[in-house]
Amino acid sequence: MSDLINHPSHYIAGKVECIDAIRSATTGLTGFEGFCAGCAMKYLWRWKRKGGAEDLRKCRWYVDRLIERLEGHDAEK
Repeated sequence: MSDLINHPSHYIAGKVECIDAIRSATTGLTGFEGFCAGCAMKYLWRWKRKGGAEDLRKCRWYVDRLIERLEGHDAEK
């Protein structure tokens, strides 16, 4: 039986949980950049197991915000 609160199956791939991968991948990122990177990873991680194309579009939305920030088009620099 899947534990939908602590260990949802759509956030586990092999022996790795998404939260642990995000923690490692966003080390050194702060604030908005860390948040967007983590959210993008979450949606990319689970798209095949949960949300399909909708999760990929959500991932792209967060990646686009990061690109805007990097290229200086972010109104909230």
